[in-house]
Amino acid sequence: MRILIDECVHVGVKAAFPGHAVKTVSEIGWHSAKDGPLLAYAQERFDVFVTIDRKLERQHNLKELKLGFVLARVPNNKIESYRPIFAQLQRAAEDVKPGEVLHVVHPQMRS
Repeated sequence: MRILIDECVHVGVKAAFPGHAVKTVSEIGWHSAKDGPLLAYAQERFDVFVTIDRKLERQHNLKELKLGFVLARVPNNKIESYRPIFAQLQRAAEDVKPGEVLHVVHPQMRS
């Protein structure tokens, strides 16, 4: 599976996806890109987009895109906040279908 991690996500989250081809937005040279062009590019080259940007779901019609989305909700962008949900992130990335958004919420954020 080809996974793209948004630039707003800690780069260490790559470790949550062993056995998969994982790149960050910065690694592919698209840092600071607008969402629309980035998503158009990503849907042709990746299967899953991992982000913490909750606005993405409201600002774009993700159902029309050919990649799935995993939206992580963590207390902060430190790697320590992601580690407790690594298994859930991996499962979500493996289960998400094109045009679908799966939410993975850190236990501290559930209320």
